[in-house]
Amino acid sequence: MKKVIIDSNIVFSALRGKSSLTRDKILNSQDKYYAPNFLIGEIFKHKERILKKSKASEEETLEYLLKILSRIKFISEDSISTGNFIAAYRLCKDIDEEDTPFIALSLELEYELWTRDEKLKSGLTKKGFNNFYEE
Repeated sequence: MKKVIIDSNIVFSALRGKSSLTRDKILNSQDKYYAPNFLIGEIFKHKERILKKSKASEEETLEYLLKILSRIKFISEDSISTGNFIAAYRLCKDIDEEDTPFIALSLELEYELWTRDEKLKSGLTKKGFNNFYEE
């Protein structure tokens, strides 16, 4: 069993259709998933896009979302040290600043980050961050 920080794009991927290997993995794995509260805002911000890309009905998509969210332990950004937030910002600022809370939480808890954002992974790796969850 691993403890893993789950990025927004993983949750979005898990909501794409009636069947999803990503969703099955989240719901059936023994791994423990964590995310900053920021993820909730990302879901609301991209709600229309998520529903548009989903091959399931809105009702089914929301049902999947509830199941996924029940598997994630949300951590308040206030519980992440200022030092780790600054370090995460420095890592993310020229790649994608919106990923800062996820990287900060990964630094704080020392858990691997599960993301499929190849630009982010590549940019962070070049800067020495390589604590990624490999599927």
